[in-house]
Amino acid sequence: MKLDGSVGILAYGTHLPLQMITAEEIGRAHGSDGSQGRQLGVKQKTVAAIDEDTITLATLAGYAALQNWMNGQQKSPRLADIQTLFIGSESHPYAVKPSGTVVKEALGLSDQLAMADLQFACKAGTQSLQIALSYVHSGMAKIGLAIGADTAQSKPGDVLEFTAAAGAAAYLMAKDSKDTHVIARCLGTLSIATDTPDFWRRPGQAYPQHAGRFSGEPGYFAHVKQAAKALMTEMKLTPADFGWCVFHTPNAKFPKTVAQQLGFSAEQLAPALVVSEVGNTYAAASLLALAAVLDQAQPNQKILVVSYGSGSGSDAFVFETTAAISTYQQRQTATLRQHIARLQPITYQEYQRSHVGKH
Repeated sequence: MKLDGSVGILAYGTHLPLQMITAEEIGRAHGSDGSQGRQLGVKQKTVAAIDEDTITLATLAGYAALQNWMNGQQKSPRLADIQTLFIGSESHPYAVKPSGTVVKEALGLSDQLAMADLQFACKAGTQSLQIALSYVHSGMAKIGLAIGADTAQSKPGDVLEFTAAAGAAAYLMAKDSKDTHVIARCLGTLSIATDTPDFWRRPGQAYPQHAGRFSGEPGYFAHVKQAAKALMTEMKLTPADFGWCVFHTPNAKFPKTVAQQLGFSAEQLAPALVVSEVGNTYAAASLLALAAVLDQAQPNQKILVVSYGSGSGSDAFVFETTAAISTYQQRQTATLRQHIARLQPITYQEYQRSHVGKH
């Protein structure tokens, strides 16, 4: 759906755990050289500590977004203006109890809040963003907060062990006005969904299962291409109209392939490929990749964002940066690259205690 561009991103924040494990270290534990990870274009992945879960990561990303919003403001913004909180994840720590209520209390948000925990595999984060945007666009909320966060699980020895990672990204959505200068206007968005079962986990199972033969062409590629083409066609845009593109990053191979198939250049995609140093953060992945682009984008550049969630579906967005992004970049507390630079390697034994030991 084409939008009028009145609503967009007011601020964003990211958070990564301090721990990471290399593909070589994972491979060594299973008697290999880690080449599976390198073939996927992932040289290392983040690992949540034993005392970190989705709520922890979501709270810290949300706090970073609030800080970035408040930095440089002439008058103190009102937290009460934030009237939605949607958190997308496939690793919510409670089966029955929302993550959002804990995050809301930790961030000091108002009790008058539209809230829900969302689950649609790796696209739950962008679904949260789309819903928050819709609330603001309709006038039902002044500012919406959307978060994608995950501490992804993988069975030891499975190929997913080389990619399943942890991280979070939070976005504040608002209408552009004299008091709230958005840094990127949303010009359009749409979603698609089909019953394509490439990845699932039943209640009580510690680790997800996947049907590898469905994860590529019928899953990721079919949905991402359909969503991207439909939105660009509706908005009469071509790849040449965009400064940047973001495609969901289960690994580094898939987004490179789909970008090429859709007619985007390697340069348009390059900043979004943080997966090689972070891993697949599932519901946070597309939002973290978008943050990496916004960290370096210039004013008046269009960005195509297309997520993918197994099961299966995609959300597509067209954003256009504004002049406000330049001052925002100067005042933000930390870029995603700065978070990556702080990552500390751990051994497979430490990884087992902090990650495998949770399940």
